[in-house]
Amino acid sequence: MKIVKKPLLVLVALLALTPVAWAGEWHYDNVERIVAIADIHGAFDAMTATLQKAEILDDDLRWSGGKAHFVVVGDIIDRGPGSRRAMELLMRLEGEAKAAGGQVHVLFGNHETMPMTGDLRYVSKDEYAAFADDEDPAERARWLSLFAKRIGSDVATVRERFDKKFPPGYFAMRRAFRADERYGEWLLQKNIIVVINGTAFVHGGLSPSVTQLGLHGVNGKLKNDLAEYVRVLARLTDAEILLPTDSHYDYGTILKNYLPGLGDNAEILRDVKAAIRLEANELLSTAGPLWYRGSVVCPEIVEDYRLDDALAAIGAKRVVVGHTPTPNRKVLQRFDGRLIEIDTGMLNFYYKGSGNALVLEGDAVGVVNQSTDGLSVPMEHPRRVGRRPTGLGADELQDLLMHGDIVSVESVGDATIATVQKDGNSVRAFFEKREGRGVHPDVAAYRLDKLLELDMVPVAVVREVDGRDGSLQFLPDNTFDEVERSSSGAGAGAHCPMMLQWDAMYLFDTLIYNEGRSQSRMDYDRSSLQLMLSEHEQAFLAKKGRPRHLANAPLKVTRSWKDALAGISDEVLEEALGDVLDKRRLRALAARRDELLATE
Repeated sequence: MKIVKKPLLVLVALLALTPVAWAGEWHYDNVERIVAIADIHGAFDAMTATLQKAEILDDDLRWSGGKAHFVVVGDIIDRGPGSRRAMELLMRLEGEAKAAGGQVHVLFGNHETMPMTGDLRYVSKDEYAAFADDEDPAERARWLSLFAKRIGSDVATVRERFDKKFPPGYFAMRRAFRADERYGEWLLQKNIIVVINGTAFVHGGLSPSVTQLGLHGVNGKLKNDLAEYVRVLARLTDAEILLPTDSHYDYGTILKNYLPGLGDNAEILRDVKAAIRLEANELLSTAGPLWYRGSVVCPEIVEDYRLDDALAAIGAKRVVVGHTPTPNRKVLQRFDGRLIEIDTGMLNFYYKGSGNALVLEGDAVGVVNQSTDGLSVPMEHPRRVGRRPTGLGADELQDLLMHGDIVSVESVGDATIATVQKDGNSVRAFFEKREGRGVHPDVAAYRLDKLLELDMVPVAVVREVDGRDGSLQFLPDNTFDEVERSSSGAGAGAHCPMMLQWDAMYLFDTLIYNEGRSQSRMDYDRSSLQLMLSEHEQAFLAKKGRPRHLANAPLKVTRSWKDALAGISDEVLEEALGDVLDKRRLRALAARRDELLATE
């Protein structure tokens, strides 16, 4: 498969004759074969089956990869039963690979940081049970006593609650992830990002902080601060200021309210202040490279230039990420192959996926599945605006709306809603009557959205309903509008930052001269907070400039927008929109395009 390459903005060092590490083993070149997996989540059997198919493991689970470099893009642990077995295997493979001339790169995922910092939301009972034989009864009794004291009760009263909340193995596992114990010490030697043959590997994504800090800052300062935070938490636990029974989310309150005792030494007080400060480490933040989802979920026109800048900052041509399960549980690519997504839900009982390994050899990009023979190639990331029946892509949804049976039509307030069925799939859609001769604004908005790769406007088609000429626009389920979002305060957890989505909306509404945008015409997916724009009957007016409500809005015409706007020539607009907009509206749209292109 050919990867389209964009020129780097920084000079990458010359290739050496043999694989060589730079900058603290963060950067390698001339590696003949690379195999990468992500998000094992304790799925030991799926992991080993995948690696056997990828010729990294033999039948005895010994290294068979020769000089290959094997990358684990984070999240070995949590949820699945085989987390400890997976870590032990990887620890052994590191030595076996090195002896054969290869290398194993285990990278941090957000779930690796969690047990080290006391965030145990996703640890399963089986994972605790794997440590049960290591648990010291005296240690367990100590924490029971302190737990009872913490909540102001006695041991006899809280024992049952304690045993249920902290099952056998809990305290041994907590201890094993300290910085001076087996798994914590091993993990804290790992990197956040590695670049091999110009391909970067990172768990969540190349967040803006990667652009600012570069490899040295991420693998250096951010990781060092994380290690110091883990060590500080251990010392505060030894001093019984924090307890292993405390929730990570209570640390800040406990420490800020801590009253020094007469016996406290200066080191303890420094550790309290350090823990409060280090809790803000970007590696623990949704905006950091372990949690970042922008490259996977933000529209390409929003994220393209940000991805380019991050790649340039670390001397890479593309990036491989995990963290966000792909919607079809297949390895996907975006941005002309500059982003490859390899979290395919390996832990089947939880994510309903399977193990897949990315294989890079020279310019070839292949995918190996745990259950099938041979290589496939990454699929294109599907356009998916709004939830719809599983497996129904944009083209299939468009066909359903155009050719499906209209089984009901109902009035909901001022809107007309049709239910359309085809091939066992059923969706609901807004019906909008035609605006003037041959003018269908919702369909024009959808087609223009596709041209720009904005991915905010749901699928819309020209369709007659009950003898009326108009259009149907897909109505996604599980949404709420801007009125409800703003009143609820939701937004901080948006997979694509809210301001970036609004900036894109302002530009799009300026381009289409939309005077009808209101809070009720801004819908969000409840889980991802993906913004969706609907009902454009007051758009595509034959005017220049901006709609009145956007007269003073800051318009951020980024490099990505400039490239996209330059790509929609008059000829492209005529071909794509000529049957849904009249000549006058097309000319006005082209004029507004030119105005935006001229914007500094």
